[in-house]
Order: sequence, then structure tokens, then C-alpha cells
Amino acid sequence: MAKINRFEELDCWQEARKLVREVYLICEKGKLRKDFETKNQLKRASLSIMNNIAEGFGRYSKKEFIRFLEYSQSSALEVKSMLYILEDLELADNKSLKNIKIHLSNTLSLTLGLLRYLRNTLDK
Repeated sequence: MAKINRFEELDCWQEARKLVREVYLICEKGKLRKDFETKNQLKRASLSIMNNIAEGFGRYSKKEFIRFLEYSQSSALEVKSMLYILEDLELADNKSLKNIKIHLSNTLSLTLGLLRYLRNTLDK
């Protein structure tokens, strides 16, 4: 793996950033625009994904980085759970939800890949 000097270089952070953008856009459309509690929680959870990746990177410890990536994964699953509510209550359109689901899936996969890599190198 190439040396990464800034969290902005991490693929998982870049994908999480795209996810946050899409979440913010969907929160200003349709019925969700008026559901302040739901859109606030959705925004906070998506921001937590991106910010925990960055914060963990800044800890300069593999164990700490792993811990923050795990927090990021938990927040991603929170977003995933909330998407079911948006779908069930028709708070957002299907096209926007599909786009968010793609970014969320990519973020989860990339973060999991980084987690596995870090865990494998931790013992060495």
C-alpha cells in the first residue's frame, strides 16, 4: 500500500464525502425537507462517517485508527437503517435514495477494506 500523508487521499473518505453531499441534497427536497428531526439525524450520522475516518487518521496510531474506522462503520449502518424509514414513509424519491445507497455501499466496502488491511498489519 502506498504511503498516505493526508486523510483526503483515503478512498473511503473521498466516497464518504460524496455520500455526505448526497445526503445534504436529499434533505432539502420533498417531505424530508420539513422533517427536521429525521433530516438532522441523517445529516449527523453521515457526517460522522466522514469525520471519524479523518479523526482516526489523525491519531497516528493503528489501534486508534481502527477504532475510529469502526465508529465510521457504525455510523454508516445507522444511515443505512434510516434509509429504510425514508423509503417506508416516502420521505425521499427513489432515484435519490438509490444514489445514496450506492455511495453508502461503496463507503462501507472501502472502509472495511482499510480496516482489514490495518488489522493484518497490526500484528506484524
